[in-house]
Amino acid sequence: MNAILALEDGTWYKGIAAGAQGETRGEVVFNTSMTGYQEVLTDPSYAGQIVTMTAPQIGNYGVTPEDTESQHPQVAGFVIRESSPISSNWRAESTLRDYLVRHNIVAIADIDTRALTRKLRSGGVMRGAIATGTVDPEELVGRARAIPLMEGTDLVREVTCETPYEWSAATLEEAGEFGVAPERRASRRLRIAAYDFGIKHNILRRLTLHNCDVTVFPATAPATEVLACNPDGVFLSNGPGDPAALPYAIEHVRQVIDTGTPTFGICLGHQIMGLAIGGRTFKLKFGHRGANHPVKYLDTGKVEITSQNHGFAVDPDSLPAHARVTHLNLYDGTVEGLRHTSKPAFSVQYHPEASPGPHDADYLFRQFIDEIEKG
Repeated sequence: MNAILALEDGTWYKGIAAGAQGETRGEVVFNTSMTGYQEVLTDPSYAGQIVTMTAPQIGNYGVTPEDTESQHPQVAGFVIRESSPISSNWRAESTLRDYLVRHNIVAIADIDTRALTRKLRSGGVMRGAIATGTVDPEELVGRARAIPLMEGTDLVREVTCETPYEWSAATLEEAGEFGVAPERRASRRLRIAAYDFGIKHNILRRLTLHNCDVTVFPATAPATEVLACNPDGVFLSNGPGDPAALPYAIEHVRQVIDTGTPTFGICLGHQIMGLAIGGRTFKLKFGHRGANHPVKYLDTGKVEITSQNHGFAVDPDSLPAHARVTHLNLYDGTVEGLRHTSKPAFSVQYHPEASPGPHDADYLFRQFIDEIEKG
């Protein structure tokens, strides 16, 4: 079946349907990962976005339940150059196409994703729409232009859990299949309270491996409720949308930090922490999405290759005196890490838990444990 991808600037691409039939709309972005398409599809940080994979062939190792980062795909749509018709991996339970159809994800293949990526890099990410079957491209462009802008949009309420729950889905042995073993675990079993702004499963697995029991709370949970479980530390998760559109989360995190409870944030959690301590955020032109982004850790001078997925960043000029920048992106110099100078709170913009991506930054989980144990 034919399919069309239309962008708000009037550009449109003709291809073939690679998933469910129908129409979908969202912000069109690109991801430079060579592998990990299933983790990308199920990452809640991609809610509201149509993801373009820059790797030319996607789907060749199929889909398996063990590689999901949430209960179901979260992307608004999917764009690929070539969709593999077979699954060449013993772990696969279905083809990528069957998986997308089963979960009603509209996708398009057989378009020039290199040209599309170059357009998004030069012009910035754009609102777009994918439709299958017979469709007027000009009408589809109009529908793309009608999508609300990402700025000012609260997507966290769409992906957060409804009620608190205990994470118990992974034993140490099961969690150990998803990355390197920690150099050092906590000396005792720790209780972590995690704000779910769109949390990935591998973050919970990594905390489990570091000897932590995790209680996950909805994004709207008051700080008093989170702190009532007497956590040793509080974790702020990744998630979608504009951090400045989350005043409730910013205030809750501000209250948590003020108590002196050790706090660790990743991705959206990093941006919320930046806002909570007095900074501002801004939207990047085309964001950072992929598993090969270099970041410099200023405390050591070492460079980490990191997994990233974000479209907003913390403005370094807005940070107060009690905030210190700890990491910088070597592509564009944007802030990749923060630390509060008088409270045990720190955060990073990238994903130390990987899935997909390298494990260069897994030490950050150990730093979180160290903050708790030295207190």
